[in-house]
Parts: sequence; C-alpha cells; structure tokens
Amino acid sequence: MTLPLPSSRVGRERLAENIMHFARVLRAAGLPVGPAKVIAALDAVQAVGIEQREDFRVALQSVFIERHEQQPLFEQAFELFWRNPRLLERMLQLLLPRVYGRVVPEGAQAPLPARLVEALAPPKSPHEAARTEQEIDLDAALTFSPREVLQGKDFESMSVDELAQVKAMIARLDLPLPELPMRRTVAAARGSAVDLRATLRAMASARGAAMPLAWRKRRRRRPPLVVLCDISGSMDRYSRMLLFFLHAITNDRDRVHVLLFGTRLTNITRHLRNHDVDVAIARVSAAVSDWAGGTRIGACLAEFNRRWSRRLLAQGAIVMLISDGLDSDTGDGLSLEMDRLHRSCRRLIWLNPLLRYEGFEPRPAGIRAMLPYVDEFLPVHNLESLKQLAGALARRSAAAPPAAAWRKAA
Repeated sequence: MTLPLPSSRVGRERLAENIMHFARVLRAAGLPVGPAKVIAALDAVQAVGIEQREDFRVALQSVFIERHEQQPLFEQAFELFWRNPRLLERMLQLLLPRVYGRVVPEGAQAPLPARLVEALAPPKSPHEAARTEQEIDLDAALTFSPREVLQGKDFESMSVDELAQVKAMIARLDLPLPELPMRRTVAAARGSAVDLRATLRAMASARGAAMPLAWRKRRRRRPPLVVLCDISGSMDRYSRMLLFFLHAITNDRDRVHVLLFGTRLTNITRHLRNHDVDVAIARVSAAVSDWAGGTRIGACLAEFNRRWSRRLLAQGAIVMLISDGLDSDTGDGLSLEMDRLHRSCRRLIWLNPLLRYEGFEPRPAGIRAMLPYVDEFLPVHNLESLKQLAGALARRSAAAPPAAAWRKAA
C-alpha cells in the first residue's frame, strides 16, 4: 500500500500535523514521546519519503520506540491512527460493555491495551462528562473491589486512570523499618548496665544513705535506608511509578537516600525531600540525563562504592536495589562490586520486576553475577509486591534468606 505524496506546501504541513497528533496519541498511551522525538520523526519521514507505507512505518518506529516491549503498542496505534478499518472496528468493540467468561479462540489477536483505547477514544462532551460523574448505586455483592483488583495488577498493564489511583495509594504506603540497638546508651528505669556516675551522684546528695542503683540501656534507632533504582529503558515504566513510593518514604522519615542509575549515577535525595510530589518529580526529571537509556550496573555500583558508600552506609544501613539485572556490560566487574556493597551494609534487598513471571530463570550473566550477594530477592511490579517488601523489612532475621533458592538455580 502506498501513501499519496503531498506535492504542495499545504499537503506537507498537513502530514506534519498528522505526525504530531500521532505522537500525542503515543504519549497518551504511555510511551515516552516528547517534542524532540516529534522533530526527529519529521526529519526521518522527510529522509525516507512516504511513497512506501512500510518505509514510512519503519521511519516512525525507529524514532518513537526505545525498547522491544513498546513495539506491540506502536504497531496497534499505527494501524489504528493511519486508518486500518478492521482494527478501528475492534477498538470500538472494546468501548462497549465487556462480558466476562467468554472463551477466546486460539489464534485470536490480543486485546488492545487499555491506555491505547483511552488515547484514541474521542473526548467526551461536557454533558457526557457531567452525566458520568453522577453517583450511581450498584449491587456489589458478587464483585471485586476496584482497590482490591489494583493491588495485584501489573504497573505495565494499567490504564491512565488506574495509574493515577495507584499513585495516590502508593503515597499512603508505610515502610516499617525495625529499630536496632546502638552503641550509645540512655538513662532508664531498668536496663542492662549500672549507671555508676548517676548512682554515686545520688548517694552523695543523700549524705551516705543507701540509694537504688541507676541504670542505662542502649538507644534504639531505625537504620539508614539507601535505595539504588535502575532507570534504564527496560525499567522505565516501573521506575516512574516507584518514584512516588520513594518520595513518600523519603518524606516520612530521616536518613533515607535515593540514587538513580542507568549509564551514570545520580543522587536525587535532595529533590525528593520537597513535600510537593509534582515539584519533586519535575526536579528529578531535570536532574537525570540518562533516563530510559542503557544500563551499566557494574560501573554505577563501582562509582557508588567509591564515592558514596562511606558516607551513606554507616550505622548498619539497609540497601534496596531496584533493577531487572539486565546489564549492557554483560556483568563485567559486577561480582566484585556486589561483594563490596554486600560487605558494607547490614542487608542487601534486591527488587526485580522480572520475578512476576512464574517461569523466571536467572540466565542473564548480570543476574547470575548479582545473586550470590543478595539477602532478599523479591518482585516489584504491583502494590501487593510493595506490601511484601514491607514485610521483608520488618523481619529482623531469617533462618534461610529467600535468595538461597535462586542462588542454587543460578
């Protein structure tokens, strides 16, 4: 199929306007498409021409897609936006009430993502929007609570409205850290050591009369929490959602430090301490220059061990590493840096979104290099996994660390 070549200036402007609207659809559907990519797409189309539909599609795909997971969404959006009648009919069917329990025959195409349907749906009129906002009473005796459904839903498959609800729920999550005994002591009614100075002072003021012993006990304080979060292309969707969680725990307690890494290491603790979450996220976006790029886990951990470990990992800090373990450097030097990081902290907890798959196996070289030095190996892909993380942090000790089974598999 060939596309008509615009011969006039008006036709070229019309094509540029359509490409801009297509970029808006992709951005509304969840793809990271900004003004720079729109300009690059216009240059790419001008370079390859629009005589062949396949060349036109590949030119847009090379600009708008950053990782393989985004390709199905782009393909569906391209076919719908550039007028494929069959897929347009499927989109309209998805907007109708869904009947649950229907058997989907084998070979049928996968349903369109919810956020793509929302991005391509026409905007509602003010009258329809007001009618939707009216309160409706329904019998929910045999239905699931929307909040309960969102607990186990993957961040990757959520619609725009669901993501907004989950962000509000994440902001209210509590991350309990156990209070640990410190070397310093404080006065107490009952303790483990006699406070000799206070006892002699009391006896002197009592003119030699017998006085009860004064006691001291060790102070208890929550350990520091250091978060190392991967912001590479494969972690983009999850890291953006987890930023709201990291903002909540940074403002909830002291001694929480957050660093992002992709191809370089960036400390964003100062930006996350702003109480306004929108301002904090905007400052983080401006400070990070390698978002949704490659991953150099070994080099970033080496920089952390060299520049930040001594000042952040004091007093038995807990390190939370958020990454899928897919290293662009194929694990070069990663084992050495993980060993040094594990020796410098009290506990090392690895959160990996790939654990959401039942058939996950630690085959990549980066994952195999990291697993021997991990105390906890947990998934992080929905709200339920964040609650499991809270339970793991509340545990002070375990007979066998959960990462032991994965070490054997590696």
